[in-house]
Amino acid sequence: MSTAETLVEKKTKVLIKLRGYKVIKKEEIKNALSITVKMKDGEKAIIWAVLTDGTVGVAYVTQLKKAMDDAEIKKGIITTIGKYTHTAKSRAKSSGIELIPKIFPSFQIFDHDFVSKHEVLTPEEKQQLLEEYKMQAYQLPRINSSDPSVIAVGGNPGDIVRVIRKSTTAGKYVAYRYVV
Repeated sequence: MSTAETLVEKKTKVLIKLRGYKVIKKEEIKNALSITVKMKDGEKAIIWAVLTDGTVGVAYVTQLKKAMDDAEIKKGIITTIGKYTHTAKSRAKSSGIELIPKIFPSFQIFDHDFVSKHEVLTPEEKQQLLEEYKMQAYQLPRINSSDPSVIAVGGNPGDIVRVIRKSTTAGKYVAYRYVV
């Protein structure tokens, strides 16, 4: 592999930084870069950066699932600049593998002035918020799970995201969104 960083490697680096993962091990495998990371909750995950720009099929998902089982790791992530087949998407969902879409940015989106800081609430914070306002999560304004900011922070449908905006009058303004 050349010393120049590919687009998918840049995307993977941004993903790792945004989610606060710590890289444990990095190795090259056939047509991919395998990165074992430690997540914020102490669990491990395997990230595969697929270096080919073609379609990612079920073979990659199956191979990653086998690598996860061998390493006794429950979470897997695939990044690519290509598309995913329908079968790969459905197999990944049932295997605990997150597929990062090709539209995921290869730059730090939260460094932009117009992009507010996003954080996924912990289950305890979510429960406290809902009790405080005596409401159900679905009553909050919605944000799509395909939103680049939600993908960047690892939000899933059913999560609540805290959006912190800069405000000229209030200093900072906090809003909450329900991920759908």
